[in-house]
Formats: sequence, C-alpha cells, structure tokens
Amino acid sequence: MNKHTAALLEAHFDTTFAAPEGVQKLRELILTLAMQGKLAPQNTNDQPASELLEEIKVEKKRLAKEGKIKTPKQLPPVMAEQIPYALPQGWEWIRLGSIGNVFNGNSINASEKDAKYAGAKGLPYIATKDVGYGLDPLDYDNGICIPLNEEKFRVAHAGAVLICAEGGSAGKKCGLTERDICFGNKLFANELFGKIPSRFILFAYLSPFFAKSFADSMTGIIGGVSIAKFVEILIPLPPLAEQNRIVAKIDELMARCDALEKLRTDHEEKRLAVHSAAVRQLLNIAEPDEHQRAQAFLAEHFGELYTVKESVAELRKAILQLAVMGKLIPQDPNDQPTCELLRGIEFEKKRLVKIGKIKAPKSLRPIPEKEMPYPLPIGWLWVQLQDLIVFGPTNGFSPKAVDYETNVRSLTLSATTSGKFRGEFYKYLDIEVPSESDLWLQDGDILIQRGNTIEYVGIPAIYRGEPNQYIYPDLMMKIRLSDSVDKNYVLYAMSSDSCRDYLRKNASGTSGTMPKINQGALNSLPIPLPPLNLQKKIVSKIDQLMDLCESLEEQIYSATTQKTLLLNAVMAQM
Repeated sequence: MNKHTAALLEAHFDTTFAAPEGVQKLRELILTLAMQGKLAPQNTNDQPASELLEEIKVEKKRLAKEGKIKTPKQLPPVMAEQIPYALPQGWEWIRLGSIGNVFNGNSINASEKDAKYAGAKGLPYIATKDVGYGLDPLDYDNGICIPLNEEKFRVAHAGAVLICAEGGSAGKKCGLTERDICFGNKLFANELFGKIPSRFILFAYLSPFFAKSFADSMTGIIGGVSIAKFVEILIPLPPLAEQNRIVAKIDELMARCDALEKLRTDHEEKRLAVHSAAVRQLLNIAEPDEHQRAQAFLAEHFGELYTVKESVAELRKAILQLAVMGKLIPQDPNDQPTCELLRGIEFEKKRLVKIGKIKAPKSLRPIPEKEMPYPLPIGWLWVQLQDLIVFGPTNGFSPKAVDYETNVRSLTLSATTSGKFRGEFYKYLDIEVPSESDLWLQDGDILIQRGNTIEYVGIPAIYRGEPNQYIYPDLMMKIRLSDSVDKNYVLYAMSSDSCRDYLRKNASGTSGTMPKINQGALNSLPIPLPPLNLQKKIVSKIDQLMDLCESLEEQIYSATTQKTLLLNAVMAQM
C-alpha cells in the first residue's frame, strides 16, 4: 500500500468506523486497491504476467492433448479502447477464460435429489444455497452426495473458484472448493492454470470492478451470464509472485476488518443492552405514580443512548408504555372519576341503541384481576375496548380494483401499517357506495389491521380528515369511539406494547404469514383508562416526546448522511 493511501486511511480511520457501512466500504476499498496494484509492493525482479500467460498457453495445450480439458476456444484480444485503467509494469489485462478452465455443473430435480442422492455416499453436491458471499466456507454437509460412479456429473476439484451465474445471487455468491465436489448448473467453476492462487481470483470476483463488469454482462428476465460472456470478462493479472503478496496482504487487512466489525457489533450490543435494561427497570417500578423518575430517565438518556433509529423506535415504545401505566403524568385528585366517565358512555350507547343507530353490544366476560397486565394508579380503571366504542368493530370491503379513476377510493394496508394514516395508499373501485354507508371514513374513526404478518396485525391508526373520502378494505376493521374519551389517548393505548401483545396472542388463522384477529378479540382488548382530563394531558405529553423523537431521528439521519458523504469523499481520494 503506498504512503498516500496508508496516510489517508490512518487519518480517516474514525470516519471509516463511524459511517454506517464504513467497514464494508473499507473492504471494497482494499479489493479495489489490490486490483489496481496499489496494495502490495511491486518487484522488478518478478516474472512479468506476460511470461506467465505464455506458460499457461503451453500448459493448456498439454492438458488438451492429454484429454483432461477441452481445447479452449480462441478469445478475442483485449483492445486498447477496452482497457479500463492503467496497470503497473509487469501486469496484463486478460480475459478470465484465458487463465482457467471454466465450466458449469449439473442440475438435479427435487424428486430425484431426495430419492436418489439424499444420504448417498460420494462427492458433496453444492447448490447455490450452499455457497456464501466470498469468504464463507461452502456447506458440504447438506445431505446430498453424488456417487463416484455417476459419470454424467462434472467434478470441480479442490481449489476451484465457484461463482453463481444466474438469478438474484448472480455475481454475488462465490467461494473456494476445499475438496472435490459436484455442483449445480447455476454455478461456474474456474480451475486455474499456471499455479495462479485461487484466493487471488476469488478476491478479483469480490472486487467492485468485477461486480460491475459482471452486471454489465447479464442478460435475460431472471438475470444471468452465459459462459461465453463470462470467459470474456476482463480482469487485471499481476506477476505470480505479486499475486501471492496481494493475497497475503488482503488476508491481513480483511482480518483487521473482521476485528473492526466485531468491535462495532460489540459496541452496539452493549449500548442496546444498557438501553433495554434501563427501560425494563423503569417499566417494572412497583409504584405506579413514578412520573418524576420516568421523565428524568427520558431527559438523561435522549442524547446518550439514542444514536441509531432502532433505539429511537424502542424509545417510542417505552414512552407509550410509560404513559398508559400512569408513569408519565402526575395524577390530579380533583379529576372526574373514571367510573363517572364510563357511566356517561353507557348512557350514550343505550340512547344510540334505542334510536336504532347501533345494535346492543354483547356482554363480555369481565377482566379477571390476574389477567390485568399491570397495576394502575388510583382513579384509573381497566376497561375493555368495547366499553368505549359507540360503533363497530366492522370489517371493510375488498372488491376488485380498477386501473382508472373513479369516485371510490379504497385504502390498502400500507395506509395504516406505520401506525399513522397515509392517504396516498389507495386504489380505485368501480362500485357505488351510498353517502350514508358505514364504509365511508369519518373524522376520528380508528382503523385496525385485522390481517397482516404477526408484526403488523392489530396495528391501529386514526383517520383525520373530511368525511366520505375513503372506504376501507376487508383486512381492516373500523371502530368509532365515544366523544367522552380522548380518541388519541385510546389510539396510543392500543399502540402500546401490552395491547399489541394481547392482539398478537389472540390472532389466529390458517396461514402463518397472515394471522388474523376477529371482532371479539378486538372488543375484549384491555385498555387502561384514566380520567378524561388526564387523558388529554397524557396525549399532550406523548405528542411532545414523539416530536423530540422525530427531531432525534432527523439528527441521526443527518449525522449518518454526513458520515457517509465524508467516507465517500475519503474513498474517492484513493
């Protein structure tokens, strides 16, 4: 490595370490420098690559004559206008096929693989899934072997370089064979001539320059490179002695990168562990009215622990959980008791039933004390969501969408997946929906995802906007809350970890990827309910803290972007 490059890396080590993809960028830089002849020192006494290529030509003729390889096809010469950049003295630009025997493997259909080769004795059969991303060992213990007497299978010998040539992993998955193998037809093996070290070619495959060359050679819908195109890809070839020096230097520097990565991972794990322990300690305070400790914790740790978005997401969860446990805002003994609030809602619902606006709700089993998730402050009550609802839950409607504009916009799941209503996610329906239909959203309606992955099922979002602008799909439920409660407070309560866990546990369905909650589970959701005046104060405090979280995320994004830009600028100088 020249002094200029070494000095730059030394001066900007902290930048490399701090940037989100710093270590990965450093690995790419190492490989780029290696392929430019800037990593290991040159030696004028080394045999030049041109002489090595002549020796390889003689070797290929001998092997073809002995029947060990097919006579190679003539490759087009490397023209001056095709040379990507200048190389050090003694190096040569060559086509990949000129230095190795490149061939692909054999496919096996699934039934044949299970019936004939699973558990057999012989050579390991390596498929794309058994190959890593460069420096990982191949998975030889996948249970599939090819008997030695199966002559139709091509064998890649120990020391061959494998690369995936088709599909999503094309050009990305590659590795070295440490033993003789059979392998799949989506993989190319490269058995090298002239004692060229396999690790040098593996590192060439992993370099950004090769990745671009490979991508430029890909064709087809699935995406892949034919052998004919693959063997024509250009790579730089140093003298053989320098190849070995380059391999040794890359190995040394990659080991340092591994250590850096481990240091960074350990640092992040420790920080997350401290954060998680602090939040757990806070949430497990025995006395419910501990708002002062809660706020002190949040104030103390905003700048100390929350330096990545993942931690801010956990902070948001902690804020919600603290709020609904009564640990965020002090209680006011002069507030109207929650029991009076509930009596008012009950009276309202009876009136709506009497005039035919809603059906009389079914009685639910009271929440047993042992099933109450945590103790509440004096004046709070555990209620079930049904106690607060004056309309719903009702499922939506999902007819086939059309690709032209109509008067009916139906939301998609993406409109509420984030927990905030996003009106840009909708599709048009060519149906008539009367203006008085309950499918139309009204301001303050809460939508709940009744079907989604286990991560998102049960997520609520509140609609704020003009009436009759959207209808909602079958995979959502809609509820309308009494005006006697603060709708935003109930939304926050439904978004808290304890409520989300309850809905996940009560989700069911035939598909593991699409669990569903029913109306009964939603109705029975336990909600911690404080007096109305306190609900409003809690909402105000949550909004304030969420704004701080948003500001923190913006700072993290800005800092991360600056680190990345700085790193890219440093890399560009090398």
